[in-house]
Amino acid sequence: REDVRLLDVREDDEWEAGHAADAEHVRLGDLDVSAFAGPGTVVVTCRSGNRSRKAAAALVGAGVDAVNLDGGMKAWAEAGQPLIRDDGTHGTVV
Repeated sequence: REDVRLLDVREDDEWEAGHAADAEHVRLGDLDVSAFAGPGTVVVTCRSGNRSRKAAAALVGAGVDAVNLDGGMKAWAEAGQPLIRDDGTHGTVV
């Protein structure tokens, strides 16, 4: 949906191993909540859901409509959703 942004807050090596095709990458330590102000929902993910839970809470605290992707990218992959690398090849969750 156009009103949903997928935000991946994993570290660079995790992102490079595989990510959702339309995700945006901002490491948790570099998250600037003001960059996500505006309409729509931000779905936040990491490997298992722990870091993304913190990021989603920070976003919500700043007034952003944000939710945590329960189970993170591990659950994404287990559900059969595609993972890609930046070069377009098949990715994995590390």
